[in-house]
Amino acid sequence: MNKDELILRTKAFAHRCVKLALSLPGNMLGNHIKGQLVRCSTSVAANYRAACIAQSTKSFISKLSIDIEEADESIFWLEFISDEKLMKLELLEDL
Repeated sequence: MNKDELILRTKAFAHRCVKLALSLPGNMLGNHIKGQLVRCSTSVAANYRAACIAQSTKSFISKLSIDIEEADESIFWLEFISDEKLMKLELLEDL
């Protein structure tokens, strides 16, 4: 996979997570997770793009490290949605 393919893939991931987040229940927990998942999943796409235009190897590594953290946080919130049974597992598996 090259840089451009990963840019598209991370952006598609963000879009899919946003759509999923918008379908969460409108209660206190659903709203909290909605905000968290939207923030970290869109950050995955934005930070990867930023890493691609880094001015140095150190900057690239730093930006990519943030990207990895945001991707891991996205996974956490998807798992949490599953743990709390807020959504059917089939809707989460592909993400």
